[in-house]
Amino acid sequence: MDTSWMARGNCADKDPSLFFPSDGVGVIRAQRVCATCPVQERCLEYALRCGIDHGVWGGCSERERRRILKRRRLQARASREQPVGTPHP
Repeated sequence: MDTSWMARGNCADKDPSLFFPSDGVGVIRAQRVCATCPVQERCLEYALRCGIDHGVWGGCSERERRRILKRRRLQARASREQPVGTPHP
């Protein structure tokens, strides 16, 4: 998997411990760095695909990533169960 995009992230020159906070305030600090990152979306998708459980990736905490994955699973299930010719809500 190509990870060369990581070098272009706002986090490339930051202490990695910033992105593995122990409290909510730490998460907010990390998310501020991610907010203007040019590779934020790619970073989030990387974390989701690789099943990364810890830290802030792509501006999302562990809990936020779990919610995204759950929502995607539910959407995929709903799409599979959608009868042919029936529009999505």
